Amino acid sequence: MSLDDFKDKKFAWLSNLQSGEFHELPWDEFEWFVKKVKESMNLDLSGYKPERMKRRIEMLVRKYNCKSYKEYYDLIMKDAKKKDEFLDKLTINVTEFFRNPEKWMELRDKFLPELLKESGSRFKAWSAGCSSGEEPYTIAIILEELKAPPSVKVLATDIDIGVLTKAQIGEYEERSMVSTPPEYIQKYFIVRDGKYIVKPNVKARVQFKRHNLLQDPFDKGFDLIICRNVVIYFEMEAKEELYKKFSESLRPGGLLFVGNTERIFNYRNIGLEVASPFIYRKI
Repeated sequence: MSLDDFKDKKFAWLSNLQSGEFHELPWDEFEWFVKKVKESMNLDLSGYKPERMKRRIEMLVRKYNCKSYKEYYDLIMKDAKKKDEFLDKLTINVTEFFRNPEKWMELRDKFLPELLKESGSRFKAWSAGCSSGEEPYTIAIILEELKAPPSVKVLATDIDIGVLTKAQIGEYEERSMVSTPPEYIQKYFIVRDGKYIVKPNVKARVQFKRHNLLQDPFDKGFDLIICRNVVIYFEMEAKEELYKKFSESLRPGGLLFVGNTERIFNYRNIGLEVASPFIYRKI
C-alpha cells in the first residue's frame, strides 16, 4: 500500500468515525476471527497489537459492507483476491530507499567494510520484513559500492506475497527515491516513463522469500540483520522474543540495525551491545 493510499483510507475511517457511521464490532468476534485465521491460514495474529490489527481489519469489513467478522471471513475464504488483499493489509508497506540516509552512510563507511573484511565471500545479510524491496536493494547497492564478492547475497523476507512479487519486479515511483543520493540513481537505476527500475547487477544480489517472523524458524550466522519499522506493530512480549531470536541468529560481532523509532531496552540481556544509535552488535 502506498503512503497516499494509506492516508486516504485512514482519513475515510476517521471521517466515518467522527460522523457516527462507524461502529466497532465486538471484541469477541475479533477474537473468533483471529482463531479462525490461525486454523485455516496457519497465520497467528496474536503477537500483533490487537487494537491496531482490529482497526485495520475492520476497514476491510466495512469496505465490503459485511455486518460481522464471520461474514468477512466467509468472503475471504471464497475469494482469493480478497484473501490476498487481507494479507496485504496486515502491515502498512510504506518504505523508501536509504530511509534515514545518515544511518545507511554510517553502515557503508564504518561497519560494512569491517564485516566484509572479516567474512569475505561468506558474508550473510538479512532484510527481515522487507516490504516492497527498497531496503534489501539499498543494502545491495552499498555492497556494490564496496565491491563485495559477487557471491555475497541479501536474504529479503516478508509475510506478504504481494509485496514480495512487487519487490522482485524492482520498479519504483519517484516517492521511493527521495532519500537516494543522485549518483546512486544514475549508477544503479534505469529511469523510464517516470519509473525507477533497479539494474540487474543490484537485483542479482537479493533473494526474496516468504517468511513469518512470528512463526517460522530463523537461519543462523548472519553478519547483518536489518529489521526497521516492523516490530512497532507487535505486542511487547512478541517484540522481545523477536529481538532475542535476531540476536541468536547473528554471529559474534554481527550487527542488528533497527528503525529510528525503535530501541532495544534489554539489549544486554540478549547478548547485544550498542555499536551506534539503532545499531546493535552481538557480543
